[in-house]
Amino acid sequence: MPADIAARPASPKPELYTKDILRLAASLPHADALADADASAARRSQVCGSEMRADVKVENGHLTAIALRGRACAMGQASAAVVRKIAIGRSAEEISNARAALAQALIGQSAFDGCWPELTVFESARAYPARHAAILLPFDAVLVAMTGGN
Repeated sequence: MPADIAARPASPKPELYTKDILRLAASLPHADALADADASAARRSQVCGSEMRADVKVENGHLTAIALRGRACAMGQASAAVVRKIAIGRSAEEISNARAALAQALIGQSAFDGCWPELTVFESARAYPARHAAILLPFDAVLVAMTGGN
């Protein structure tokens, strides 16, 4: 190996748990629930074991109230906090489209500007594929609750 290649330091991974991620994770209410929910659904990530439960109220196909709670890493909790704030007023199709855009951005197939702007906070997670499932989990739980799917 040429000396100039061996002397170059490896590119460090970006910091995963940024202050913004930790603030979002801490902002998620611990026992968030809707007593009068129209539907509820739980999802578990096979990759990391994180769990998320969504309670939703839906009117005319749009989310009118949401509660998210679960056992997840800070990335999953931060994602749940973003979904909880941004998903109100959105249809299942809009939430599904945001999830798809985020999934593509996380694997580097698109830019984060195709997602909801608040999701750019997860850009550093691109370098940590094992965390992607936890980030997408709140979307999955909400979509299943809204659509009655599996």
